[in-house]
Amino acid sequence: MSAPVRTRLVEIVVPVHNEQRVLAESVRRLHDYLSGNLPYGFRVTIADNASTDATWEIAVGLGRELPHVHAVHLDAKGRGRALRRVWSASDADVVAYMDVDLSTGLDAFPPLVAPLLSGHSDLAIGTRLSRGANVVRGPKREIISRTYNLLLRSAMGARFSDAQCGFKAARTEVVQALLPAVEDEEWFFDTELLLLAERHGLRIHEVPVDWTDDPDSRVDILRTVLDDLRGMARVTRKTLSGAARIPVPPRVQRARLPTGMAGQLPSFAVIGAVSTLAHLGLFVLLRLVTPAVAANAVALLVTAVANTAANRRFTFGVTGRAGALRHQFEGGLAFLAGLLLSTGGLALLHRLAPGAPAAAEITAVVVANALATLIRFLLLRTWVFNPRRTRRPGR
Repeated sequence: MSAPVRTRLVEIVVPVHNEQRVLAESVRRLHDYLSGNLPYGFRVTIADNASTDATWEIAVGLGRELPHVHAVHLDAKGRGRALRRVWSASDADVVAYMDVDLSTGLDAFPPLVAPLLSGHSDLAIGTRLSRGANVVRGPKREIISRTYNLLLRSAMGARFSDAQCGFKAARTEVVQALLPAVEDEEWFFDTELLLLAERHGLRIHEVPVDWTDDPDSRVDILRTVLDDLRGMARVTRKTLSGAARIPVPPRVQRARLPTGMAGQLPSFAVIGAVSTLAHLGLFVLLRLVTPAVAANAVALLVTAVANTAANRRFTFGVTGRAGALRHQFEGGLAFLAGLLLSTGGLALLHRLAPGAPAAAEITAVVVANALATLIRFLLLRTWVFNPRRTRRPGR
């Protein structure tokens, strides 16, 4: 019996940087799986991001050894940069990528690309946060991942559940239309692409995955968290200003943010970014002379007072001394929320990893304060500075 004719093409990118240890085994396993289980044509592209070990030589050797495998080399690091390079030039019907460690079970790949090839969906993502997912990972990564995705859903209105899973695909014509508006070249690339797609009414399909944490992961968590927060502020600013536009259906063009929020979000984002940096600076300085919990509490109190005052004046347009003390008192609830979250995060960190380094403490504080920022905005907008409370009687 002859094999079925494969008329559609899927290109899978594997971005790598100094992955000589696992590259060959992972690509061979991926190639074997796709050859036996994917009823479409496929191409595996190894995108080497300026590796300094033997990764590039191994990638070239795999391209010679295995059909449907080839390699490209970039002179600069960045997962987003690698995906942009390969996806923008692809002639496949669907483009995808996965992490080289193959943490995600490969059985989820056919369901990932099927709705894209059928035209049912525009993008597809693996999700570790749905009820059907089976995930094995440590508590620190679990907390960071869930906090980040909660912040995306609550503060930016995202409806997808897992922005960070390294297991995504898209129709090539769709992703090539989106790429010029995506600025990030590193880890925030995925999130920015998804936010832009959702903003323009594109359909995102989600597939629950089996996922096992890679204990050898070398991701700089603190840097990634800070880059993600900066990226979220930038995407919000671009969205509200209309700087990122692609052709969209009329029903999406008519969509609007809640009244007043379009003017409030950019100011709140800028004030929040400055407050976060000030808090981290104070925390690092105070940590030299006091325990982490005390340093965090003092730094958070100082920046919370300044944050409330700045949002009162610039975000919500309340001037004069009338009600200022009450606003500070009510804004103090957001301070308490941040204090409880960050103190709890530090306590959990020290319990799980006694003697944790300063970088781990800073990461715990940043993640907790990101969630507290969401709570602060909701409290300030819906309660503290609600127009029905600040409007004078008779007006």
